[in-house]
Amino acid sequence: MKFLNKIISFFVGALFIFSGLIKINDPMGTAIKLEEYFEVFASDFAPFFHWFIPISVPLAVFLCVLEVVLGIALLVNFKKKLTVILLAVLIVFFTFLTFYSAYFDKVTDCGCFGDAIPLTPWQSFTKDVILCILIGILLFQNKKFGNEASKPALLVTVVGTLASLAIALYALAYIPILDFRDYKVGNNIGELMKPQAACEYEYIMEKDGQEYTFDAYPTDKSYTFKEMNVLNEKECMPKIVDYNVSNDEGDDFTEESITGKKLFIIVHKVEGTAKDSYPAISKLIEDLNQNYPEIEPMILTSDGNNFDEFRHEVQLAAPFYYSDATVLKAVIRSNPGVLLLEDGVVKGKWANRNVPDTEELINKL
Repeated sequence: MKFLNKIISFFVGALFIFSGLIKINDPMGTAIKLEEYFEVFASDFAPFFHWFIPISVPLAVFLCVLEVVLGIALLVNFKKKLTVILLAVLIVFFTFLTFYSAYFDKVTDCGCFGDAIPLTPWQSFTKDVILCILIGILLFQNKKFGNEASKPALLVTVVGTLASLAIALYALAYIPILDFRDYKVGNNIGELMKPQAACEYEYIMEKDGQEYTFDAYPTDKSYTFKEMNVLNEKECMPKIVDYNVSNDEGDDFTEESITGKKLFIIVHKVEGTAKDSYPAISKLIEDLNQNYPEIEPMILTSDGNNFDEFRHEVQLAAPFYYSDATVLKAVIRSNPGVLLLEDGVVKGKWANRNVPDTEELINKL
C-alpha cells in the first residue's frame, strides 16, 4: 500500500500540475468556460448563478492556481492529510461539472486541459472518474498521513503558488504565453476554414434482409440505401467553422478580411475595454495610413450598441465590422487587441498593454 500510495500520489499530483499550468497559461479561457456553466446553471437551477459571471475571472485564477498548488503539495508531502481532502472536494466538483456537460449535452468542452488537449464531455467525465477512484484510495488511507509541513516542502509550495499566480496575472495583463488556439501566430485562417482532408464515407445498404457495408455507393440498384457515415469526420471538417465578418448592412466581408495585408483592431465589447490603449492604436493607424497604405486597418467588434459613436470618441480612423463575441475572444484575449495578417496568415498579436509601433509591425511582414 505504501508503494501504491507513492505511485498514485505522483500520478495525481503530476496530472493536477499539468492541467493547472495549461489553464494558468490562459485563465481567460477558463473564465469563459465558467461563464458558460453559470449561464446553464442559471437557466436549469436558479437565476442567482448569474451573480457569479462578473467574478468569473478571479474565480478562474483561483481554481487554476489551486490545481497547481495542490498537485505540488501532494508531490512534496506538504500537509498531505489536508491536501488529499481538498483534492477530493475539487475532483468531486469537477466530476459533477463534466457529468452534467456529458449527460445533458450542455457545455461541449469542459476546458480541462484548456485549448491544448480538447476532450469530449464523456472523455472528461471518464478522466475525472478515474481521478475520483485514485484520490478515493488516498482518502481511505488518510489517517495514516501526517499533516506536517517541512521547511523544504513549505518553500516549494510557496514558490509554486507565487509562480502560478504570476503566470496567471501576466496572461491576463497581456496574452497567453503559449497560444494553442486556431488563431495563433503562423496559422493561416483561410486554410483552417477549409476541410483539412478529403471526407471518407461508408454506405450501409440492405438486400434480401441483410445489411452490407460499402466504401463507395454501389451501382447495383437491387441494394436499398439505409444510411451513410463519415469515417473521418474530425479530420475532414474545417478547424475554424464560426469565423465571419460583416458590416452594418449585413454584407459579408469574411473573405476580404483574410485577403492582403490587414491590421485587425479587436474590440470584444465597449464595456470593459482598456480606453488608455486607444491613443497608441490611433497613432499606429494614422502612421499606416500615411506611410503604408497597403496595410488596411479593420476594426472587429461584437458590440452593436452605438459603436460608431465610441469609435469617434477614441479617434479610431478605420472602418468597423461585426463578428461573433466568442470568436473574437478566441482570436485574442485582450480587449482591445491588435492582430496583423498577411493573406490570412497571422503575423503578430499584441495586447492593449504593448501596442506595437509601426517599425515593429512592419518587421513582422
